[in-house]
Amino acid sequence: MKLEIITPDKKIYEGDISSIRVPGKKGSFQVLKDHAPIISTLEKGPVIIVDQPGNVINYEVSGGVIEVKHNKIILLAESVR
Repeated sequence: MKLEIITPDKKIYEGDISSIRVPGKKGSFQVLKDHAPIISTLEKGPVIIVDQPGNVINYEVSGGVIEVKHNKIILLAESVR
């Protein structure tokens, strides 16, 4: 899957991943390959990415929106640390 994490200031991450876990408004959820299309708002919380080699990457977002469609994920975050 392709992932882009973007803030109003810059692109934080772009690459191929195996999975991502995000803090949705109604609870944390995970996106894997061939996930159904979805758009969801995000709460403040951890974003956990497993990239293609299997490395775990952690970010903290302060809220935002995620769109998943055809194995492409775009995460628009208010801020990331």
